[in-house]
Amino acid sequence: MNRFSVQRHYAAMRPLIDLGQNVRAAGRLEPALIELVLMRVSQINGCAFCLDMHSKDARAAGETEQRLYVLPAWRETTLYSERERVALAWAEELTRLDSPEAVSDALYERARHVFEEIELVDLSLLVVTINSWNRVNIAARTIGGSYKPAAH
Repeated sequence: MNRFSVQRHYAAMRPLIDLGQNVRAAGRLEPALIELVLMRVSQINGCAFCLDMHSKDARAAGETEQRLYVLPAWRETTLYSERERVALAWAEELTRLDSPEAVSDALYERARHVFEEIELVDLSLLVVTINSWNRVNIAARTIGGSYKPAAH
């Protein structure tokens, strides 16, 4: 059962909505990369609502089931491009922040070879946004499973 309704408090959520929309609208990150990052961070944080939402949005946008199924083990497959792999590593390190060296200099060096500086800013804002949504939905105990994707 939900503790509070995220939808009912849409106006309060507007800054998070706008941030995510602005990153997408900038067009500097590929839609498939965005969906993979949203999925991976939601997997790490265990947000059922966000996993439901972003898996459906990813599929509606043309993502393959195989890439979604294998996402938790992305390091052990060749299904993802180098840019996607760096984005996933960046998302994981920025989400976990589990060491004094997170987000590592080594990862930053890899990232600067596949992302322009503004793209790395966009990627960081995307990770910040989904981490925020995960935490709001977990706090609210928003139930996953009933999300319907918008037409893409």
